[in-house]
Amino acid sequence: MSSTVTGVGSPTATSAARLAWLDALRGLAAVAVLLEHLLPWFMPALRPYWFNLGMYGVLVFFLVSGYIIPVSLEGRGDVRAFWISRVFRLYPVYLLVAASVLFMAFWVPVREQVPRDLSSVSAHATMLLDVVHVGGLADTMWTLSYEMVFYLLVTALFVRGLHCRSGTLAVGFGAVAVVTGLLLSAPPLRGPWPAYVSGPIFLVGMVCLISGRFRTVAAYVLGGMSVVLLLFGSFVPWLGAAILAVMFTGTAIRRWEQGAGGLWPVAVTVVLVALAPVWAPQAGWWWVQPGVWFTTIALAGATFAGGMALRPRRLPRFLVRLGLISYSLYLLHHPLLRLVNALVGDVRAAQPVVQVPLSAGFVAAVVGLSWLTYRYVELPMQRLGRRVAQKSSAGDSALSAPS
Repeated sequence: MSSTVTGVGSPTATSAARLAWLDALRGLAAVAVLLEHLLPWFMPALRPYWFNLGMYGVLVFFLVSGYIIPVSLEGRGDVRAFWISRVFRLYPVYLLVAASVLFMAFWVPVREQVPRDLSSVSAHATMLLDVVHVGGLADTMWTLSYEMVFYLLVTALFVRGLHCRSGTLAVGFGAVAVVTGLLLSAPPLRGPWPAYVSGPIFLVGMVCLISGRFRTVAAYVLGGMSVVLLLFGSFVPWLGAAILAVMFTGTAIRRWEQGAGGLWPVAVTVVLVALAPVWAPQAGWWWVQPGVWFTTIALAGATFAGGMALRPRRLPRFLVRLGLISYSLYLLHHPLLRLVNALVGDVRAAQPVVQVPLSAGFVAAVVGLSWLTYRYVELPMQRLGRRVAQKSSAGDSALSAPS
């Protein structure tokens, strides 16, 4: 969510101040993911192994999305305006990064995980990459799959009037994560056909959601499809369910703040998500071993709670500004990291006098480039999206949530 510079005391300025803590959390999360990818290549001796920096950052991102996205849809009360804003928010930089990776393929080969057929085009167009078993052009694109699933599911719940049951959904997906971890050693839906099938359904569904024709049916179909793909097509089904549980946990926390629910679903969900990989066959990685996984979850939760506690205070401006450019920073850094690695070679065994300046220079360059893409791509497209949403909503009655 972007901030807008306004006069002191205006409602927008007050709103921006209230949401500054969320931007600060996004900035912190983006830096954590950046370091997770940077350190193994440039300064491996500094990489922590008692928790996972990347997953820590991703969990903070998901908590923030869960906290703000459903309320954003409810505040608008308009499915069309919500999806227009999402399209103009997510796709411009995403498509720019995808085009840049393809252009850099002359020097840096595209990742092996990306299929060389039309299933890759379909998966990238929908952003449902991870849940249709397709690797992204940029390594970090996998998390956008779960953001998209969450948006589709929240839309279906909103249309049906079930969007306030966040605590139940959080516990439910946490339980599903445990069960799928026990039962599934691999996703049942594999091959290119989930991407081929989901692409046209997604496109037609988006047209219906935005145009208003068959909107309710489209919301149900897209929501149902997203859950099926999440549970049966994801690379790691238990992780997909756990991610949705984390996002609905963020929503449940917001409901608790509003006096519309308790905190017990949050506590139960945390336990379920923590236990999900313990007995799962698909959990052979170091970062999901119990000690590391528990610590990562605890740190992400503590960070979010700390952000909530500090929101009345004036937060460091640099961290808030990092949050503003966090989407660009998140998507840009990994392709650029691969490019720099191809140009300068392996520096893992180099002396600190080489590693430190190279790392610092890379971080500065990525932050600077992310600011440029935010300033000249993200902001103009977000403003255009708001104008389009306002114009289109003027001719369409708002879709209000049932009481």
